[in-house]
Amino acid sequence: MDATTANETLDDRALDRLFREARTHNKWTDRPVPDAKLRELYDLLKWGPTSANASPARFVFVRTPEGKAKLKPALSAGNVEKTMTAPVTVIVAHDLNFYDRLPELFPHAPDAKTWFTGSYSFAEQTAFRNGSLQGAYLILAARAVGLDAGPMSGFDNAKVDEAFLAGTNWKSNFLVNLGYGDPAGLFPRNPRLSFEEAARLE
Repeated sequence: MDATTANETLDDRALDRLFREARTHNKWTDRPVPDAKLRELYDLLKWGPTSANASPARFVFVRTPEGKAKLKPALSAGNVEKTMTAPVTVIVAHDLNFYDRLPELFPHAPDAKTWFTGSYSFAEQTAFRNGSLQGAYLILAARAVGLDAGPMSGFDNAKVDEAFLAGTNWKSNFLVNLGYGDPAGLFPRNPRLSFEEAARLE
């Protein structure tokens, strides 16, 4: 890509896939998602920016019957069927001790770890904010590699943490179902706020 094309708007096909025609899916086909596709997805999302390149998000890709059985008791009633039938459910979590990796991830600032070790609250806020951001990158990366996504809350975080994250410094944030969506499960598209309603120029 040369300098004249690097800053051009993506074509309509790409914009439709990522945003305009992308939907939150609730029903899935039985087409499997291979592990290689999940690695492809991660190898895209990891390039999204985070504060001090901290990359605090951690991802648990739940795709076996045993894993789904562990997850089921934590789900709200309305999320059970669509999660049990999704080929993959991602637990988007964040590592509260993300700063331990800063010497590797942000090497030009040798004291970067100390920015966070002095305040648990600041470290927690940074982990949550940037982990959420990386969860959004995951959704876009999934769409970019041909998958559909169904992000959701509606689960018991404590139960998920106990079942999947015990013994770690990871804390769950939200879930994302992944697979190849069945359009029959889509609801009518809801409206969005206009620029004038949601933004202002200063």
